[in-house]
Amino acid sequence: MSFSRCALLWARLPAGRRAGHRAAVCSALRAHVEPLPGALGRVSAVASSSSSSASGGSKAPNTSLFVPLTVKPQGPSADGDVGAELTRPLDKNEVKKILDKFYKRKEIQKLGADYGLDARLFHQAFISFRNYIMQSHSLDVDIHIILNDICFSAAHVDDLFPFFLRHAKQIFPVLECKDDLRKISDLRIPPNWYPEARAIQRKIIFHSGPTNSGKTYHAIQKYLSAKSGVYCGPLKLLAHEIFEKSNAAGVPCDLVTGEERVTVEPDGKQAAHVACTVEMCSVTTPYEVAVIDEIQMIKDPARGWAWTRALLGLCAEEVHLCGESAAIDLVTELMYTTGEEVEVRNYKRLTPISVLDHALESLDNLRPGDCIVCFSKNDIYSVSRQIEIRGLESAVIYGSLPPGTKLAQAKKFNDPDDPCKILVATDAIGMGLNLSIRRIIFYSLIKPTINEKGEKEIEPITTSQALQIAGRAGRFSSKYKEGEVTTMNREDLNLLKEILNRPVDPIKAAGLHPTAEQIEMFAYHLPDTTLSNLIDIFVDFSQVDGQYFVCNMDDFKFSAELIQHIPLSLRVRYVFCTAPINKKQPFVCSSLLQFARQYSRNEPLTFSWLRRYIKWPLLPPKNIKDLMDLEAVHDVLDLYLWLSYRFIDMFPDAILIRDLQKELDGIIQDGVHNITKLIKISESHKLLNLESLSAENRSRLSGTLKSQARRVRGTKTVGSKAAETPVPNGGEKSLASRLVQQGLLTADMLKQLEKEWLTQRTDGKERTEPGTYSKGTRRKKKEPDSD
Repeated sequence: MSFSRCALLWARLPAGRRAGHRAAVCSALRAHVEPLPGALGRVSAVASSSSSSASGGSKAPNTSLFVPLTVKPQGPSADGDVGAELTRPLDKNEVKKILDKFYKRKEIQKLGADYGLDARLFHQAFISFRNYIMQSHSLDVDIHIILNDICFSAAHVDDLFPFFLRHAKQIFPVLECKDDLRKISDLRIPPNWYPEARAIQRKIIFHSGPTNSGKTYHAIQKYLSAKSGVYCGPLKLLAHEIFEKSNAAGVPCDLVTGEERVTVEPDGKQAAHVACTVEMCSVTTPYEVAVIDEIQMIKDPARGWAWTRALLGLCAEEVHLCGESAAIDLVTELMYTTGEEVEVRNYKRLTPISVLDHALESLDNLRPGDCIVCFSKNDIYSVSRQIEIRGLESAVIYGSLPPGTKLAQAKKFNDPDDPCKILVATDAIGMGLNLSIRRIIFYSLIKPTINEKGEKEIEPITTSQALQIAGRAGRFSSKYKEGEVTTMNREDLNLLKEILNRPVDPIKAAGLHPTAEQIEMFAYHLPDTTLSNLIDIFVDFSQVDGQYFVCNMDDFKFSAELIQHIPLSLRVRYVFCTAPINKKQPFVCSSLLQFARQYSRNEPLTFSWLRRYIKWPLLPPKNIKDLMDLEAVHDVLDLYLWLSYRFIDMFPDAILIRDLQKELDGIIQDGVHNITKLIKISESHKLLNLESLSAENRSRLSGTLKSQARRVRGTKTVGSKAAETPVPNGGEKSLASRLVQQGLLTADMLKQLEKEWLTQRTDGKERTEPGTYSKGTRRKKKEPDSD
């Protein structure tokens, strides 16, 4: 449509309506004139210069993370369809043909790519743009005029691009602010984040050595002799230990963990010394001496950021680092960027430790001071039960036990007057507990792990893990001055020696983590984006130096998605998502959801409310499931205490909840003390707890039982000698023997299973499910829901 024609239509409008539509028509004319012949070339030039300046040599974003927003079509306008009055009503069929032609234009697709619209985004933006055009009752004047002109061949289809791009930026707002987002997520030069630490010249001392070498002892002595100090440990147990040790030595020391604050001064004033978990250390408080324990955890995929923050940010005249030699090179590189030199002090193990030339092979060969290390709860339960059958008493320690229960079990094992002389534990004993162990026995060398993609992997333990666990034997402060290490199965012994003899790989990078402020700035630019999606985009846009990596934030995203539908401010939502929870515990996850819901309603979570929620009082556990449920309740109380220090008004009864938690800890301690009885009761319901095994282990175990069934059916003579034979003699090893070797079955369990099969066969009973046998010779038909 020509300018004169538009002016003629404008003149025909009544005077009153001209004033009302003046601004709209003027903007329409400006938008209309701009994209006329030559506009595509000008836009292309602007696009290329814009994209080149925006990229700045940085990586292309992962556009699969861009979630499109919904732009609703326009309904009927109170002012009527101005575009139709100025031109004519649009023919929707003609418009659809124009849009399809626009979509297929290679030049348009290339132009979209210059503005950050790859093929995926271009397609999604076009679908939304087409739906908007086709479903709107009335369009803006500018786009109505352009579509009309294209219908009359007075404009080119390419002239739609500015309107298409405007719509694309509405549904993908990240396209409008990519440069700003890159600046916000720039994680390069992290030493500059801590100006207080950069304002002083710190002395960095690295105490390097294996476990039981005295490296931490020497660092703590400097800490105790200083006028002020901070100890940063990886576990609450270690922070508690230094807290107690410091106060016992006459050095007033406070305790700060995520769930607890303890001040020792009667007036509540902060002491000059503080023992804390590494995440809780202050990077603005000045100290004379700081101790960062287990510095090699700076590489941890989830928590490494806390060690990086402490190393770069602590304001201390002397910073003492304790850990493996594998971290020396990385720490030296990081301190080079701050202009600080690293003094390395090497330590050797105080007591000898040796790898035995023979495996344990049978639990009958256990001796006082032995510790059997398992990598699954099922193995813990099985081994504990087998030890009890032999008339021995064992202590049990695994990761999900409350700290108080772990300490009680450690005390029981260490007590020379206690009949408990055997310890069954997971790798939770690697840190935080002082144990009097003579011999470490690896029940298996296979440990389930979660890789960076969140996938479960079953691989042999690493050299670092093996050294950490093996080093618990024969500690300097224990009654055993020499340590021994071996395996349960003979076949694992050579692999253990190989693992222990490998050099520990040097640590290559330190972890980083986005702050709440950075996420808030991201949300300012992307206000309609979910927190989980914000994190994904932040990590994708982030830029780090070669010595750093961005920590895995899957747990954070899990919590963010869990509470996404609850109305909370961004800062409050961020805090809830950083709360440490075990996402494998359904009750803990549902509790986080319930706590967030209560908070959003502005309803304080009181002591009486929480008692009703957890159904207090709780009964002592009657079986293993009851014990696991109590552990989950303990975690929920931990979650309440953690939140109570962030939202004091909404979680007001921390003192009462802590007393309740101590009472619960006592109930759990009694349950763990009688764990073999709980296992026995659980076994009375079913021989093997297949429901608690992983799907992979379950299928492998089922295969073993079927293999045993085939072998028994092929046996012509049923004799007691045959019933006592766990594996076939000679020839290739059976699947059953391999599973025994890997720790998925014990020899005793296999013998018992074989006896069951033989007994059931003689009774003439057919079994359809290999994992549903009882200990008796006869059994009722299994109910569908009995598990």
